[in-house]
Amino acid sequence: MTTLNKHPQIKTPDLQFLLQHPAHFFGLGFGSGLAPKAPGTFGTLVGLPLFWLISVYPLITQLIVITALFLIGIYFCHVTGKALGVSDHGGIVWDEIVAMMLVLAFTPNEWQWWLTAFLLFRLFDIWKPFPIRQCDAKLKNGFGVMFDDLLAAIYAILILQTVIRFS
Repeated sequence: MTTLNKHPQIKTPDLQFLLQHPAHFFGLGFGSGLAPKAPGTFGTLVGLPLFWLISVYPLITQLIVITALFLIGIYFCHVTGKALGVSDHGGIVWDEIVAMMLVLAFTPNEWQWWLTAFLLFRLFDIWKPFPIRQCDAKLKNGFGVMFDDLLAAIYAILILQTVIRFS
């Protein structure tokens, strides 16, 4: 594992780091967080096939699975962030995966709606409107990493449901 020149205490994850601990493997989104550019977008994409696997179940079952993935994600993100030297390292994408799955739970099962859901979630995850940015700045460790993406997912769901209702 190499380190970034500007911040020697912050490490850059690589394949060895990914395989070093199960929390790293999941925290880095099965390797999608190793993408050199836009790892959050690659992580979000991983949420699509994972949600598809549970999409056959009733909404309540989907929400139970997503809640479990959120809760275990607090651990994954905490352990991985601590090992990397920064709690919300860009390569940690479990938060995007789980949040995208939550958005899809409230999205019609058609590619156009899934694309819209993806774009809305990425917009709010990157833009971080109030209070997402404030939570991102104040909340640290695994919970903070997971929570700001949960808020971005809620924004995406609200906009998506509004568009669905009026279309």
